[in-house]
Amino acid sequence: MTTRGKIVLTLLVLAIVAVGAWKWWERLSATPSQPPPVSTTTTATSATPAPDAAGKPVALVETQTEIPALAAPAAYEPKDNTVLIELSEYAGYAGLIVANGGLDPNTNSIFFTKHGFKVKITLSEEESWAALNSGKMAASATTVDVLATYGRQFQVIVPAQIGFSRGADGVVVRSDIKRINALKGRTLATAQFTEADFFIRYLAQEAGLSINMLPSLKTTPDPDKLNLVFCADAFAAGDFFLQDLQGEQRLAGCVTWAPKTGEIVKASNGRAHILTTSANLLIVADILVVNKGFAQQHPEMVAGLVNGLLEGNRAVRDNPTAWLDLIGKAFKWDRDQTKAELAKVHLSNLPENLAFFSGAIDAAGSFGGIYQSAVYSYGSQLIKDPVDSDRFVELKHLKALEQSGAFKDQKMAIAPIRSSGTSTVEGDPLLSKDIRFLFAPNSAALDLASDANLKNLEVIKKLLQVSPGSVVLLRGHVDNSKVEEFRKTGGEPYVRTMALRSVELSKNRAAEIKRLLIEKHGVSAERVDIVGRGWEEPVGADPELNRRVEVQWFMLE
Repeated sequence: MTTRGKIVLTLLVLAIVAVGAWKWWERLSATPSQPPPVSTTTTATSATPAPDAAGKPVALVETQTEIPALAAPAAYEPKDNTVLIELSEYAGYAGLIVANGGLDPNTNSIFFTKHGFKVKITLSEEESWAALNSGKMAASATTVDVLATYGRQFQVIVPAQIGFSRGADGVVVRSDIKRINALKGRTLATAQFTEADFFIRYLAQEAGLSINMLPSLKTTPDPDKLNLVFCADAFAAGDFFLQDLQGEQRLAGCVTWAPKTGEIVKASNGRAHILTTSANLLIVADILVVNKGFAQQHPEMVAGLVNGLLEGNRAVRDNPTAWLDLIGKAFKWDRDQTKAELAKVHLSNLPENLAFFSGAIDAAGSFGGIYQSAVYSYGSQLIKDPVDSDRFVELKHLKALEQSGAFKDQKMAIAPIRSSGTSTVEGDPLLSKDIRFLFAPNSAALDLASDANLKNLEVIKKLLQVSPGSVVLLRGHVDNSKVEEFRKTGGEPYVRTMALRSVELSKNRAAEIKRLLIEKHGVSAERVDIVGRGWEEPVGADPELNRRVEVQWFMLE
């Protein structure tokens, strides 16, 4: 080939390449960038959804600013003499499973042999309150806080308590966070209007933190509140936090339940820990909820449900090993898992039921106390027209069993669960709160005519009451407004003298609170420690704010 031919061939090849490149560039520039797919549920993040344990995407869901509306009420009517109950996969319902001999209708069940009807139990992780309300089922189980949330639209009655969560619910946070107070200005993920949502709201309330619900993680968190975002369920909230640990790190933690709590800690490689669980904070209480129309038309069946529940609870409490296979089969667990899950619940007996509803229970939350705590913790922003807790309670079946003497040998037996041998006050408190008691000037005499003082004593008693085994440390403080005056009067020696006196005064004030808790509220002396801090730890320039008793709450974990 001649030189001219080579040049022509080269130019031809270059032209073909140029035309091809131009065509591809034209195609690329003509294709707009694709926006992310639009979900039917508004998500609260622009980040890639976190995968759950099965590898499926997890996203935040729309934050609800109003309580969801339930379907119109209607009475449930049994078919073929069979009562339909819906439960979730939770060991707290083991007593009902045992009483029924499994999930399917059973002529050998306690319900049939003693009361003449059969029970069919279905399992679902959905909150089917609309179906219960509209008569699609006879009964279900939930926690007390749910009643406060749905209020007067929820047409159900509560004839019995099922039990308490003893560690199933938990707050998992980054490893540097040691108490609830440290969550101020931070963001947690959980599931809205569930016991997990209530659990963190209750703790925040006790720590003096308000809740701020974020519509999106793009929204700047409130620096003075505990901020919440929501997933479809608590398991998803755990998966979302775990993904965040490995990515953008916008979350301080999550509120979920076992076994997800342990899975997160294990997968975090030391970056997360369980801050607290419901093991020794008994405010997550499971109750039997029955369609109101059904209860009115078939009171004898409700009586049978209550009796069967208590008989089943007794059987499991007395000999849990004997029922591992039956319970495991219902929930598709092996024996080891069944045993482990049963350890996270307390199945209530008859005297515990009666005390729970009367408010006389002294080692756990009561029905009325938990209900009112839920109303307070959700606030008027969500619960705009709260109803009284008595609206739901129907105790005639429990009282009939008490009169019959069927469970006369049962005693209340709710004890703390200790997982380590260390003293609680050697670690970090779960939370602390500042309470201002009114004392006479320069005196440790508490003004018992003050309603505020009496209420504050009740607040401390309640902390100990709902948490068996917990202790409080009362840290007395006085104001530092006269330090400069002391310095001018006698110099540094006089300041040191008065500082010692202030420590003594603050300790005496804390001791007075302890004395009143013991003498007037029956609190055990071993559950209250005191220390005087004088004026060494002011919280601001306002003397009134510094005249306080700081309550630190230590729980067994």
